[in-house]
Amino acid sequence: MSENSMKNIDYLQKLTKTIKNNAFKDAEFSYTAKLIGDIEYLSKKIGEEASEVIIAALSKDKENLKKEAADLIYHLMVLLEQGNLSIDDVCGELMRRRGISGHEEKKSRKS
Repeated sequence: MSENSMKNIDYLQKLTKTIKNNAFKDAEFSYTAKLIGDIEYLSKKIGEEASEVIIAALSKDKENLKKEAADLIYHLMVLLEQGNLSIDDVCGELMRRRGISGHEEKKSRKS
């Protein structure tokens, strides 16, 4: 694994800890706490960020896509914390799917 990949993993772990630490702070002073305390607001923010990712992708705006993807990942990580999950849980699911066709994996969820 490259040094840069290790830095990325370390950063995601630090971000997870920061989100956990901020989850129970005063929502007036912590955006993370505000998001975790209001699932409707958090869900709308994720929808908004996902839409902005799509717009950036369709407009082929690489710099904006990077920024909007960062926003989406942050909000998704907050949602995971709110649901008592983590990015590690998501990575575990992705690893479980390795070697399985995307079509087959989708079919397996419908039953």
